[in-house]
Amino acid sequence: MTRTPLRPPGRAVAVLAVTAGLLGLLTARPDAPAPAPRTAPVAATAENTATVFYWTKTKNWARYNLHWAPDGGSWTTVPGVAMEAACTDWVKKTVSLGTAAGLQATFTNGSGTWDNNGGRNYALGTGSLTVKDGVIAHSDPCAGTGPEPTPTPGAKATVYYSTAALGWSTANLHYQPAGGAWTTVPGVGMQAACTGWWKREVDLGTATSLRAAFNNGNGTWDNNGGADYTIRAGVSTVRNNAVTANAADPCAAEAPDTQAPTVPAKVTAAADGVSVLLTWDPATDNKAVAKYQVTRVGGSGGTVVTDVGSTVFSDTGLAERTAYTYTVKAVDAAGNVSAASVPATVTTGDKPATPATGRPLGTDPRKDPVYFVLTARFNDGDPSNNRGGSQHVKSGNAANDDPMFRGDFKGLIQKLDYVKGLGFSAIWVTPVVLNRSDYDYHGYHGYDFYKVDPRLESAGASYQDLIDAAHAKGMKIYQDVVYNHSSRWGAKGLFTPTVYGVRDSQWSWYYDEKQPGFAYDGLTVDPKTGKSYYNGDLWSTAEPAGNTCLNWGKATGGKSAEGYTLYNCQWPSPTSGMFPKALYHNCWLGNWEGEDSRSCWLHDDLADFNTESAAVQNYLIGAYDKYIDMGVDGFRVDTAVHVPRTTWNRRFLPAIQERVTQKFGAEAAKNFLVFGEVGAFVNDKWNRGSVNHSAQFFTWKERKEYDADDAKAAVEMYDYENQAGTAAQPTSTNAFLDGNAYHQPDHSKFSGMNIIDMRMHMNFGDAANAFHNGKDSDDATNDATYNVVYVDSHDYGPNKSAERYAGGTDAWAENMSLMWTFRGIPTLYYGSEIEFQKGKKIDCGPTCPLATTGRAYFGDHLAGSVTASDFSQVSAASGAVATTLEQPLVKHVQRLNQIRRAVPALQMGQYSTEGISGGMAFKRRYTSGGTDSFALVTVTGGATYTGIPNGTYTDAVTGDVRTVTGGTLTVAAPGKGNLRVYVLNGPGRIGTAGPYLK
Repeated sequence: MTRTPLRPPGRAVAVLAVTAGLLGLLTARPDAPAPAPRTAPVAATAENTATVFYWTKTKNWARYNLHWAPDGGSWTTVPGVAMEAACTDWVKKTVSLGTAAGLQATFTNGSGTWDNNGGRNYALGTGSLTVKDGVIAHSDPCAGTGPEPTPTPGAKATVYYSTAALGWSTANLHYQPAGGAWTTVPGVGMQAACTGWWKREVDLGTATSLRAAFNNGNGTWDNNGGADYTIRAGVSTVRNNAVTANAADPCAAEAPDTQAPTVPAKVTAAADGVSVLLTWDPATDNKAVAKYQVTRVGGSGGTVVTDVGSTVFSDTGLAERTAYTYTVKAVDAAGNVSAASVPATVTTGDKPATPATGRPLGTDPRKDPVYFVLTARFNDGDPSNNRGGSQHVKSGNAANDDPMFRGDFKGLIQKLDYVKGLGFSAIWVTPVVLNRSDYDYHGYHGYDFYKVDPRLESAGASYQDLIDAAHAKGMKIYQDVVYNHSSRWGAKGLFTPTVYGVRDSQWSWYYDEKQPGFAYDGLTVDPKTGKSYYNGDLWSTAEPAGNTCLNWGKATGGKSAEGYTLYNCQWPSPTSGMFPKALYHNCWLGNWEGEDSRSCWLHDDLADFNTESAAVQNYLIGAYDKYIDMGVDGFRVDTAVHVPRTTWNRRFLPAIQERVTQKFGAEAAKNFLVFGEVGAFVNDKWNRGSVNHSAQFFTWKERKEYDADDAKAAVEMYDYENQAGTAAQPTSTNAFLDGNAYHQPDHSKFSGMNIIDMRMHMNFGDAANAFHNGKDSDDATNDATYNVVYVDSHDYGPNKSAERYAGGTDAWAENMSLMWTFRGIPTLYYGSEIEFQKGKKIDCGPTCPLATTGRAYFGDHLAGSVTASDFSQVSAASGAVATTLEQPLVKHVQRLNQIRRAVPALQMGQYSTEGISGGMAFKRRYTSGGTDSFALVTVTGGATYTGIPNGTYTDAVTGDVRTVTGGTLTVAAPGKGNLRVYVLNGPGRIGTAGPYLK
């Protein structure tokens, strides 16, 4: 909404205390309105200045100096300029920057002790800035602490604000007296009052109330879910979104916290080869336990101390057959440290022998069309591992005898010949790691990233068996991987929260009965109920020691869909204090094209990893190294846009390349396909003008150096690239012919991540639109010949449709003809070869049966036997699968795969539309060694090609032979879904005529 500045007729003062609530406080959820902008005109100044405030409470230096340099200018002489007292616990210095827009700064006591931000210096801007324990914010912490001018008689208010649940190091009050004007963003600085509380006094003039919002000086707001806070005169508090008027001073007579936490108990160490898993019971504290210090003694490493945010610590890479002793201390927020625990001693074993592994096929991935399956919904080879979960009845799946986990690796192995018979030589499988939620069949709710979900495996049909079986048939396995988030229950071995729960008449269906010693595996069934264990080992009715979740077990005031009372801490939330900031981000995503899209939760089922944390990076890299070692051929990267490009380029992508190279060599690493889901659901080249949220952006390396700290680097990169804009982004000719000539592509600036072609996907409602939009983005992609191209998927149909594609058989045939001949890697979602579930809603969660969705079980169409003698060649089939193989689009895709496999230009070639008239018409060429493949393609419509090489061209579809002597070839329109592929010195007609290719 627009706020018109008004001049108040008088002044008064108000006092307020506010505590951040659990819901709707910070950056809004995706379905919430964005905070209204608060802007005010800024008067022009002759030169830029910066007033730097420095927090002294944790330093206790005798004096403070600011050593600084304006951007692009020279540093002051060491030790810099003296800072002056500002207000309690703060010193300040105002410096003139001239025309510079910021400064680099360090701080020193003048006697050799420095704060230089860990060697990186502080990058500051203009105006009032605070530096507090390494955190920068825009604020004046001393504003209003001097003598108050005599106010016009009227009301007063005193404002307190608690950031205990937010981790803010600075708080600003942005307010508007009733009938008056808003303060200039970010508002006025608040002063530290007591632990977790900030205070500000405000003059109200003749007003009796004010509207208020709060922020941390760096763009994170608490605006009461967009409604702002209404504060009346007097002392007030706001806690959990509720304003309490005439409140007591929350800081009155607060004694310093000098009480240390209790000693951690039941410290247990278990060795697994050369790794040790250390666990202990949570300590308790009069306030809260902030962290634990784990001390290891033994081996050649001496004494090692590690800070841990949870009560689990995994110590790896230790020496063989060596004794190690561990002790644990608890630390609270005030820095009080408990005594050391009773020591736990453990002796490591032998380093495990390298497990039997597969080996990736290691060939150019552009040769391999991809068949995409939701493993749990494809084909059921072993009913004993089927599981319905807690939503089996509610979803309607029970009525259909259709458990969510139904398909498995055994079922997929049994039908590899079906996939090969279609002509596909690569299979993309949904995530295989152990999942944990009440509706997790799809694989995107990972819990134990080091364990394959046993609901997918069977005796003789493990994940390794699937990889090896596919490779034996010349087929690749691309594994779907998730780096952005874990399940709502955290990640085993990293952090798992304890949640509130009571098994009363309302919730007994939801909370499993606790079983001593039970560890969740997704498969084990409770003998009392016959249901899979789900969450009994996670919940607690009594508030656990060391709990950090706010308002444990108190009713929220809301109700579930069934009308049951909801409680705080019952459901994981980023803003509840349940997840440590060192491992998980603590905010809701508000702007899908904003910087917070990489640092906030997408959904309450998806706990957002702090991927800029070394602990998280190591956890994920170690997990996915396991699957690389098993011989998978590539990774499809889920939610890639929600991890900063800097983190991909610095950490995860190099780690993948290094591991594949180490295990299988450089050539295998070059051909290990990594393709990211960069969700840009728009029809334009650049996603709403934001380069950081456009698919092609992730195919490039960084163009400059950023801060060594990954979190800071992510913000710096985001700002730099968005300010540079779309016109300044790098371009490439790697996908394009030079006239009629193929040229060696330049991959020196390639990041290591290819992409799903979101632009073509969004436009596949019409093949011609997909073609024209797709090629429009290719100059901004490092090499679009590696783009993975599909019409619909397990998430969306074209134009972000929620339904599986229902454009008709002719349109499907046309889309396929384009995908199989245009640049990129054609990909088909399971069942589309028979228009399976066309027009059906793809995903509705547990609110409807899976059988009615685009994720329905496909195995009924595969019943019987099938044998493939080669790609696109079925030598024998019986039962329902024989009927499936007779469908028109099956015949179409079989022949498309035959033609593509026979013409290298259609697999790896660059392309051009130069000198070509027609709709979906282009030329492609691939030249390497003794291979020189040149093809002219037109889909559906006719085309004329000019300026092409003379010679003999043969159509791969009809066998028609044309001799070109004057550089021109004209092709008549073949008809909807049909195409012509005239190949220079080609092999002739490939395959037999079908319903469309004829």
